[in-house]
Amino acid sequence: MPDNTTRARRDVGRYVNDVLRDRYFAAGDVLYAMGAPIRSETDVETSFGTTHVYRHGPTDPAAESRTPIVLIHGAGYSSAMWYPNTPGLSLDRPVYALDTPGDAGRSVQREPMWQPERAAQWMDEALDALGLDKVHLVGSSYGGWLVINQAHRRPERLASVTALDPGGLEKVGLRFFAWVFVSLFASFAPKMLRPRLAAWLEQPVIAVPELRKWVQLGARAFRIRRPAPLPLSDRELGSIRTPFYLIMGKRSLLVHPDRQQERVPRLIPGARAEIVSATGHGPQIDHPDMVNARMLSFMDDVDSLAPAATDA
Repeated sequence: MPDNTTRARRDVGRYVNDVLRDRYFAAGDVLYAMGAPIRSETDVETSFGTTHVYRHGPTDPAAESRTPIVLIHGAGYSSAMWYPNTPGLSLDRPVYALDTPGDAGRSVQREPMWQPERAAQWMDEALDALGLDKVHLVGSSYGGWLVINQAHRRPERLASVTALDPGGLEKVGLRFFAWVFVSLFASFAPKMLRPRLAAWLEQPVIAVPELRKWVQLGARAFRIRRPAPLPLSDRELGSIRTPFYLIMGKRSLLVHPDRQQERVPRLIPGARAEIVSATGHGPQIDHPDMVNARMLSFMDDVDSLAPAATDA
């Protein structure tokens, strides 16, 4: 695995030191063990660095040929955040989870890629290196911006896009950054207070010890070096023709759910938009079985309408 600590550039993400990096990796490995078995790990090269990829499932070998799912995690995290979702999603489809270069995973960033066209180029190159010609793309939070941006700029490989409480729809406001910092502070609260704080903040990280340790270590170990993404305009969203599914938490502080539930289907032909109650920014973590089932049903619908492959 490439060394994440040898880079001195100020415009790419980096680990503070090897010790914290390794402790963070160990905490992430605990979460991976709580998810679906990892069938393989691989590193693929792109113009922006090395992308680390985890492969899960499918459980049924006959399902290997089904259109795979590609998971893109949120800012500051790695693919370990998908541990509640990989068991259900990988039952009958291949699942690939990418560590985004510039975030706290096992990928190694060498060039900045926060610009929309560069971000789309990175993902296209990574999918190409994996030999994936058609995928169901799923992104959460910042990963949601990445997948929406991909549908706008480079949709050729996309069978569908699912955006989970995503960036890219609204400017990231002060209320969201305040929630992030208060949540991190609350994670250090006495154990007896954490369940109450987790419910008040709609922050499951606080209540799950393994997740809490991993997030705390990530905040200490890694330094992100990119600005918050700008939202796509109405015109840009209106250019999307990829089958599109938007899932938001009712008490999200990143988007205004009611506003986007009306806006996105109006701009993107055929788009679905749903609000999940009793959750904030992490619907797929708070309600993994329900969100998994909805995503898989959407993907099945998309696949059923896709033209059948024909022999040349």
